Amino acid sequence: MSSKKRLISSVILILTVKCIIADDNIKNEFNPVTTGVTSLSIAPDARGAAMGDIGAATEPDANSQFWNPSKYAFAYNRLGVSVNYTPWLRKLVNDIFLADVSGYWKLGYEDSQAVSASFRYFSLGDVISCDDSGNIMQSLNPYELSFDVGYSRKLSDKYSMGVVLRYIYSDLGFADSYAGNQSTGASAFSADISGYFTTYPIIGRNECQCSWGWNISNIGTKVGYNNGEQPAFLPTNLRLGTTFMFPLAEYHNLAFSVDLNKLLVPTRPRESDFDMSTEAGQTDYLKAIENWEDMSPVSGIFKSFSDAPGGFKEEMREIYYSFGAEYSYNRQFFLRAGYYHENQYKGNRQYFGLGTGFKISAFNVDAAYMVATAKTSPLDQTLRFSISFDLDGIREIFGRGSK
Repeated sequence: MSSKKRLISSVILILTVKCIIADDNIKNEFNPVTTGVTSLSIAPDARGAAMGDIGAATEPDANSQFWNPSKYAFAYNRLGVSVNYTPWLRKLVNDIFLADVSGYWKLGYEDSQAVSASFRYFSLGDVISCDDSGNIMQSLNPYELSFDVGYSRKLSDKYSMGVVLRYIYSDLGFADSYAGNQSTGASAFSADISGYFTTYPIIGRNECQCSWGWNISNIGTKVGYNNGEQPAFLPTNLRLGTTFMFPLAEYHNLAFSVDLNKLLVPTRPRESDFDMSTEAGQTDYLKAIENWEDMSPVSGIFKSFSDAPGGFKEEMREIYYSFGAEYSYNRQFFLRAGYYHENQYKGNRQYFGLGTGFKISAFNVDAAYMVATAKTSPLDQTLRFSISFDLDGIREIFGRGSK
């Protein structure tokens, strides 16, 4: 195998973040949905990760751009910014990380609108390229990044919608000493559309909060690796969620949340689904691969609901779910926990999330820790850190200082 093939294989292995499957019965049915730029699916902030990767309908914060940007229209503060850092795959290597900066600014009559933006950078660390004899040829630093801007608006006192436009760049290429050329990075564009509904029912004598949210993210062009010769679907994703918050006592609140996710990407055909011992079966397989590669992203969205080889049973396997809880004391101290589950045949990412947060004046500090339940998972012991601040809190600090 050439050095180029070795590098591409290692990058795909790291980016797909799939667990090693030891059971032969599972191997036979193991059929995850494959995409390009899979780093776009990694949760950037500690709060959402601590609750099992949840955020479609949770209370708005500075990191809503990833989960559901329409929530910004209901944010309590006029401006908020968050900085997030995640050392990724710590059990395998120590130099892969995700860095993210997100923020929003509310404007318009009665703060009914908001503009938002985020920038994320995913580094795969140092990758050594070797020839067939094992001699080191070059040291590489593959990375992926994205930048997006969004707009959200209240359509009523209880419902808002938002849109996001995103530019994506994936640089996993390098100079090929055999071919004498330089592989270039791949660019793509995508958009998100989302909605958020929240209401405050009275249960007993307590005012509770019940919210629902949805977000279709990364609807866009394909990303063309190897100068466009290897196009890949973006990780277009449908997220649905609900949150119910109720007061336990004065200053004490507890919220429960559930999120459902499905990748809106067609499943790549497998050789095992065809009779490869016959010429007709081989021809059908090659034709299926060609149709999959030539399929447009929009057609792929609709095809993703009916293309699984196993029929309805396998389609249901592609729905990933998570549930979590958040306890808060006076909106200054937070405890969080949650669970994320992906079917063993579709990736086998299964883990608990734990986390805490503190609000100190205008600043929030959050941390999260992942504990994988699937065997040999490289996601085990993943840490996330987030620091955010809001404009109203800063004004309050300076206001007190001026008196």
